[in-house]
Amino acid sequence: MELDFGIFILMQQRNQNKTAAQIIREAVEQTEVADQNGFAAAWYAEHHFSNYGLCPSPLMMAAYCAGRTKQIRVGSGVVIAPLYTPARLIAEIGLADQLSGGRLNLGIGGGYQQFEFERFGVSLENAKEKTLEMLDMIELALTQKKFEYDGEYFNQPVTAISTRPAQSPLPPVWIASGDPLLMRRALRSDYHVFISGGLGGSKRLGGFRESIDALATSEGKDPAKAKVAMLRFAYASDNKAEVEHYVDCARYQQRIAVSLKRRTESVEDDYMVTEQPYDDELPFEKLMRNLPVGSVDTVIERLLTDIRAVRPVHVALQTQVGDFDHQLMLKQLELWNREIIPTIRQELARDKAASAEVQA
Repeated sequence: MELDFGIFILMQQRNQNKTAAQIIREAVEQTEVADQNGFAAAWYAEHHFSNYGLCPSPLMMAAYCAGRTKQIRVGSGVVIAPLYTPARLIAEIGLADQLSGGRLNLGIGGGYQQFEFERFGVSLENAKEKTLEMLDMIELALTQKKFEYDGEYFNQPVTAISTRPAQSPLPPVWIASGDPLLMRRALRSDYHVFISGGLGGSKRLGGFRESIDALATSEGKDPAKAKVAMLRFAYASDNKAEVEHYVDCARYQQRIAVSLKRRTESVEDDYMVTEQPYDDELPFEKLMRNLPVGSVDTVIERLLTDIRAVRPVHVALQTQVGDFDHQLMLKQLELWNREIIPTIRQELARDKAASAEVQA
């Protein structure tokens, strides 16, 4: 399977210089420009009650953006499964895929922000187990004419889903998690495993891939056939100030995420989470070395190192980060289409040819 590229849109509001309406419009425009530049997918995150991310419904966002684009696949990155009623989520998956003309990628995760779960009255402690049951129910509901379910957390009487996906029997499923149980579940069903490089380097990513290969083997699957996707901060420019601001935005994103996860957040103006360093964060200079950022050649070199370590089928780039300039990011998408992605593909083709020669 040939490697393809996508964009990941968090719809973050770092400050109130931009309104929510502006951020939503810019997310749509990034999707349109990514579509025009041949990107394979656009992903929309789900978050609630804070400025960390302004999209509460990635399926709604995906359905809308599908109507504004021609070819790009639109995906939930991710649906936080434990925050949903299963039957309603399954029906909305069917509707979103129909509205997108069969272009939906169904990303599912268990969530991690206690801040969000508390406000839904849902426990984070059993989120993983609920997500596993939800996956079972999605499969049953969309592969059978009618289904019922009797689980530890969810029970469903005999039910038929009337609006089914355009993709039969269901859209491609992508499970975003570093948890072994959820990764096993993805591998068992030949779903995609979606991992994030965060602010780490290729060594960290390679460790994830080693874990996935070991889990695949334990499930009786060929590790070489595991479908792995990688989320990455990346930005190419000869303008040092631009690159440093992008990395600063990446660090900002991580700081807010950590505070919400660890329940150390400080909230002002109703929903704006205050940026604060955390004890074990990496120095800024280390982030500049870890991430595929810098000149075009540097980005290509570092991303190739990441790709060789992870062997992904999909790489998603974080395009909406902190308060990074929207117009610069639109130009960045054009640069990736024009120079970076073609060069990466050429280099990977050389790798493949060299490997074939050795095996011959």
